[in-house]
Amino acid sequence: MKNSTNLSTLGKAVIRQEARSIEALLERIDHSFERACEAILNCCGRVVVIGMGKSGHIGNKIAATMASTGTPAFFVHPGEASHGDLGMVTDSDVVVALSNSGETGEVLMLLPVIKRLGVPMISLTGNPSSTLATKSDIHLNVGGEKEASPLGLAPTSSTTATLGRGDALAVALLESEGFPAEDFERPHPGGALGRRLLLRIGDIMHRGERLPYVPSGSTVAEALLEMTSKGLGMTAIVDQDGTILGIYTDGDLRRTLDQQIDVQTTMVDEVMSRNCTTVHTEILVEEALNIMDQKNINGLFVINEQGTAVGALNMLDLLHAKAV
Repeated sequence: MKNSTNLSTLGKAVIRQEARSIEALLERIDHSFERACEAILNCCGRVVVIGMGKSGHIGNKIAATMASTGTPAFFVHPGEASHGDLGMVTDSDVVVALSNSGETGEVLMLLPVIKRLGVPMISLTGNPSSTLATKSDIHLNVGGEKEASPLGLAPTSSTTATLGRGDALAVALLESEGFPAEDFERPHPGGALGRRLLLRIGDIMHRGERLPYVPSGSTVAEALLEMTSKGLGMTAIVDQDGTILGIYTDGDLRRTLDQQIDVQTTMVDEVMSRNCTTVHTEILVEEALNIMDQKNINGLFVINEQGTAVGALNMLDLLHAKAV
């Protein structure tokens, strides 16, 4: 059995080789890459990605990435395509074909049908002289580096390079189309990312009896009691109309105690923070997180159009909502 040091050395060698395969792509981002992007941007239909074996797995991921970033795309297995699934391809689509050798039989078998449809075909291969490369309208070279496996047979560097090319296409298209963050939320309803982009502050804030606030003129002790009962580590100080005049937090309490102020007799107005950051109910959780990060704060109060306090939340609420 190989010792752990040797295993680590082998692992690092693989990473270095695959990194070289990605690095080599930089010199190949040229007019062909621009033409490929333009063909997809001008497409009125969808991007149809095809690939066999390991290239098929990479193709599936490329199609999924495009679909989630504003470029309608789907993957078709070449074997299934030759048995009817090619009927999903229309003359408004663009085909992206993957094959490291450029000679994969199952993919080449589809070329006559694709040509008859008259759709643009972009190929990603490791051999610019291959059949697939020369028969394509646009060819993107992903080859040049040896595979990372000792025998040079298992697809490693080639699949990594192809994936890198696919990601470059997807992100370039995203930027060109000006795909906004709010549109990214629709295909990502699950997980923290989806929640950050789907949830609005009004969905998770404390409201009504759970909203921590005390009227102006309350003592620090009364403010502390409100903070303790509502459990947000802060309370708003409001006027008779409910407008926020300031905020008192755990941090303010520490500063108050350092000054040896009598909490029973001191008015909270004297020690509150007057520059209170507020937001509206309709902002996204993603925006709230950015505000909290920029301001280096752990909580926010929510106001309505009239400036009245209607809600509050802190970082724990975002954690409980699985938004972070």
